[in-house]
Amino acid sequence: MSKQSLREEAERLIRESMEKKTVVVKQGTTRIEAVCGKCGAPNRVQAEKGQSRVKFACKNCGHQQETL
Repeated sequence: MSKQSLREEAERLIRESMEKKTVVVKQGTTRIEAVCGKCGAPNRVQAEKGQSRVKFACKNCGHQQETL
């Protein structure tokens, strides 16, 4: 099977399952990749639905800050 035929088959299966309502799409928490303003270490922060700024402490230096 070619890539095009596999793609068409996947789209058909998705379309059929959406019509049957067997697939439920949920919105969950968002993961934000934040960088510490003090030491520059990368941090992963979980944000609830609808929040754009989240307070967190750096995992390396413990500096309290807020995501942008």
